Amino acid sequence: MRIFRDHTFISAADRGATVAIGNFDGVHRGHQKVIEIARNAAPDAPLGILTFEPHPRQYFAPKAAPFRLMNAEARAHRLEKLGVERLYELNFNASLSSLTAPEFAKQVLADGLGVAHVTVGADFCFGKDRGGNAQDLIAFGAEMGFGVTIAELVEDLGDEVSSSAIREALSDGKPEVATRMLGHFHRMEGQVIRGDQRGRELGFPTANMSIAGLHPPKFGVYAVRIDILTGPHAGTYDGAASMGVRPMFGENLPNLESYIFDFKGDIYGEEISVALIEYLRPEEKFDSLEALITQMDADCERARQILAAL
Repeated sequence: MRIFRDHTFISAADRGATVAIGNFDGVHRGHQKVIEIARNAAPDAPLGILTFEPHPRQYFAPKAAPFRLMNAEARAHRLEKLGVERLYELNFNASLSSLTAPEFAKQVLADGLGVAHVTVGADFCFGKDRGGNAQDLIAFGAEMGFGVTIAELVEDLGDEVSSSAIREALSDGKPEVATRMLGHFHRMEGQVIRGDQRGRELGFPTANMSIAGLHPPKFGVYAVRIDILTGPHAGTYDGAASMGVRPMFGENLPNLESYIFDFKGDIYGEEISVALIEYLRPEEKFDSLEALITQMDADCERARQILAAL
């Protein structure tokens, strides 16, 4: 997959794609439907995604609470798995955000990317102050020479599939509900960083990851599946992970600490992807380290049973 971050420097060879437009946070089943419609709308054209970085919501409200389900790298990995060939990940800045709907259609879609076809969700809005909608895009496409398809919203058991609904499920400690709406496990990706190494001292060495900038799932212990993406230990492993602030050890920034079953190796600095499979229990402050270790043994045993049944 090729990634482009500026619509004004697109070669002739990278123009003419059929693109789905959106933020694609989570790449859930609704997003996947839009992507599949885009693929089928122009099957002879390269399949592309047009999205933005940073997320427009993050751009306009930088001090708001973290809300993203995925960072840009995790989103790109998921889109590549779906067969996306061109990722137009445009820099969302003052210049781009100031374009009116017709200016966006002309400067970005028609002149910049030279799209062959565009697919958007039924609730799609674009341009300054969200001034354009899906019906406006159809009119612009007819005028500027690209096709437009509108994808209807996907529902799950009668409820709309959305990034907001997935965030709610994760906040409630229901990763299995998020999985159903996503069509895949919810994953958190990042670099393994050095922590206080308390897990190693307790007999449970962990791979620590920052969750800064991401929507925090319910704090507690999870059964997880870990993909080590880089380095000599690349592969898929089972484990148990603690999400939260580690109340046994004072005040700490929230992070994700994953204990990989039956693993020995140095993965500091490597990129990992942690899939949340099932919520086991909330964070607790135990009376002693011995009580904590006993509970961690029980957590790992339960996680092994859950993961063995997948």
